[in-house]
Amino acid sequence: MAETHVLFVEDDDVIREATQLALERDGFVVTAAPDGLTGLERFRADRPDIALLDVMVPGLDGVSLCRRIRDESTVPVIMLSARADSIDVVLGLEAGADDYVTKPFDGAVLVARIRAVLRRFGHASGPGRGKDAEPEEPDGGVLRFGDLEVDPEGMEVRKAGAQVALTPTEMRLLLEFSAAPGTVLSRDRLLERVWDYGWGGDTRVVDVHVQRLRGKIGQDRIETVRGFGYKLKG
Repeated sequence: MAETHVLFVEDDDVIREATQLALERDGFVVTAAPDGLTGLERFRADRPDIALLDVMVPGLDGVSLCRRIRDESTVPVIMLSARADSIDVVLGLEAGADDYVTKPFDGAVLVARIRAVLRRFGHASGPGRGKDAEPEEPDGGVLRFGDLEVDPEGMEVRKAGAQVALTPTEMRLLLEFSAAPGTVLSRDRLLERVWDYGWGGDTRVVDVHVQRLRGKIGQDRIETVRGFGYKLKG
């Protein structure tokens, strides 16, 4: 199996070196950078499998770096934030990050979150394929919701005939909705199915990704059911 290459951007020398050693002990190949501009250069040179970006780094902050990476790639991005209640968390997710981890973090927790993100990116065509998963169309055909077309096999989405570019996380989220149109999916269920959070997690991750998805497939296509969750209009 090929080694997983991690780009880690962190300006604190102690955290950067300790985290790099911890990740390397778990079998990751790590490229570390002390600031955002160096991180961007190393991202372009090395094309890592996943990026860990601290929000507050000099030169080019983590949120801006995430935007630059997202302009060029759908590689998974995890933001590192010093405060769970910080606006930086939401800004990072809105910039295109797939998840975030609050500092200080336990090394084992960080590794688990990295592996969870990589699992869903490596299996983007199979969301919710457990024993209680919703059945697919018998012929594996294209699913249609008004002018929206979702091809679960080809992993393609079109709106009014035009291709829609989704990140793997957005694609998995849409596949969960399209497998059960008209059914209200709770945030906890989406966290479990899309983000692999069997233990629960921050529902802001779901809310921001739903907003990003709405911006691409139509604001009215996914309905908010206040107090319960979201559903895809059939």
